[in-house]
Amino acid sequence: MAEIIQRDGTWIFDGDVLRLTPGRDKGVGLLRRELGELVVPLHALAGISFEQGRRNGRLRLRLREGADPLLQATGGRLTESHDPYQLLVESDRYGVAEYVTDEVRNALLLDEVPSAPVDRYLLPGPAVPLSASAGDGTAAFDGEHVRLEWNWKTEDAKASSGTRTIPVSDIAAVEWQPAVGLENGHLRFALRHSPTKAPPKYDPNAVELWGFRKDPLMALVAAAVQARLPHPAAPVDDPPSAPPESRAALPAAAEDDHDALLRRLRELGELRRDGVLTDEEFSLAKQAILKRM
Repeated sequence: MAEIIQRDGTWIFDGDVLRLTPGRDKGVGLLRRELGELVVPLHALAGISFEQGRRNGRLRLRLREGADPLLQATGGRLTESHDPYQLLVESDRYGVAEYVTDEVRNALLLDEVPSAPVDRYLLPGPAVPLSASAGDGTAAFDGEHVRLEWNWKTEDAKASSGTRTIPVSDIAAVEWQPAVGLENGHLRFALRHSPTKAPPKYDPNAVELWGFRKDPLMALVAAAVQARLPHPAAPVDDPPSAPPESRAALPAAAEDDHDALLRRLRELGELRRDGVLTDEEFSLAKQAILKRM
């Protein structure tokens, strides 16, 4: 067991998973606090590093490309205060940080965990339902539908379309871009059958972000939706790897294949054992498959 407790947060490694809990220090970003504890399986890691500074150091986790829907949705654009895979370390705890680093590295070597990209999500993404309000609207997601509601600051041309409800099945991609300098950011849902080049300010499928405090919370909505879309690197012939509860929803031809359903049950069992699925998510997905057998 390797553990480091800081005002910025607590990291605990038991040999199989890393538990990342955000601290209560005022420097902890809103996104990290809302996300809460993360359980990162060892096989989702590509590496760990510790950087010493004159006053503070920083622990950084590097996940395998494609392992986390949050990182997939945000594309490396999270700032340090909001990044759940970084921990600010006080100078008197440098020795402990180095010990944690060595323990994780040794486990990666002993388990021969590859650092190569993956073609399925190894973390489940933020829990749903969730909702975030920022910029010119509110985005809510219940696991099946995205709901966009507008406020008094929304452009009339966009607000006139009214509240939007978008099924996940209609979404081709999620775009989250933070505001940078004088450039506004956005959360946009690209639809399969109605692509648009309209600026987020006028796009009824996008929330425009202006760089205010709650903007990063939109990244949680983006990640939750991303987790329920087909993985970008998944083989074309394979069903989506997420969300866990929809993994049982196979194409019509596969639904009639008893062997395919048995394989899916085994995959679900592996996901629960790896900590990717909760017992409740596993039970729901299992029941959905059994009804088709």
